[in-house]
Amino acid sequence: MAQKVKAALGGDAGEIWQDAVGVAALVVMLMVGLHLPALL
Repeated sequence: MAQKVKAALGGDAGEIWQDAVGVAALVVMLMVGLHLPALL
């Protein structure tokens, strides 16, 4: 498992940024989804 983590972190810098943007988008969608009932 440690080898997989090292391989993922040792990849292309562009891929890491794409993954970070994807995670940020998921967090934003989660926060909007959780706060949506309070807004309606």
